[in-house]
Amino acid sequence: MSTAPASANPQPAASGAEARLNALGLTVPVAPTPAAAYVPFVRSGDLLHIAGQVPVRDGQFRYLGKLGVDFDLAAGQDCAREVALNVLAQVKAALGGDLDRVVRVVKLNGFVNCAPDFVQQPQVMNAASELMVAAFGEAGRHARSAVGVASLPFGVAVEIDGVFEVR
Repeated sequence: MSTAPASANPQPAASGAEARLNALGLTVPVAPTPAAAYVPFVRSGDLLHIAGQVPVRDGQFRYLGKLGVDFDLAAGQDCAREVALNVLAQVKAALGGDLDRVVRVVKLNGFVNCAPDFVQQPQVMNAASELMVAAFGEAGRHARSAVGVASLPFGVAVEIDGVFEVR
């Protein structure tokens, strides 16, 4: 017989994917609300399409500026990691809170707001790709695009969208 008091507000157990991220000191945030006229995700059959996510935390846009001008590679990778967590937040919202319904990360598209001579877009996006592998293991390995752009919405440094196979 347990003598521990029952919690007034029990928290649901983290999924396996979330537990792996938590062990790395990372937390999947609450899914940000769309900033324009679109939906944050669309499911078609077993594919879940996540709309472009940006670095927003607690309703505030972060990492405003360009890689190669305002930010170095390390800051760009921090930004991409934060954006990837927002992608996962949308996946979690779409799947009723259960990231373990992800069968495979199919593809990520990364857009990096950068100076014309900045050529490290793949290294920026590696941070997002590595986060997916940390969360989902081999099922986190995915196809990817990493593109440099002249600007992004709200002046953010990175935007990422993705496709996930789900059950």
